[in-house]
Amino acid sequence: MQTLALRGGARVAVVEAEWYDAFCVVTRGRVQLELRDGEPGPVLGRDAGFWLRGTGVRALRNPGRRTARVRVVNPGPGPSHASRQTPYASCRMTEERHDQHE
Repeated sequence: MQTLALRGGARVAVVEAEWYDAFCVVTRGRVQLELRDGEPGPVLGRDAGFWLRGTGVRALRNPGRRTARVRVVNPGPGPSHASRQTPYASCRMTEERHDQHE
């Protein structure tokens, strides 16, 4: 599991072969889906989960000024995924760490 950090106004292209089987959850900020025809799609807020496979989404964009974070869950390479890149191979990723305080 990785976290994609999108700075304000940033955009990351979604290449279907690279994002195959990835499930995403917005954990901070808002993320707008950019549709295949270039039209703006829905804006998803915190805790919104979404699949990209077969949706026609061509990019994720942060419409806000503050950094948005998207948790990317990819089941990992199986026999049919061996030659595919991970969905975040070309994106700047950050890993969140949570300290537990009791």
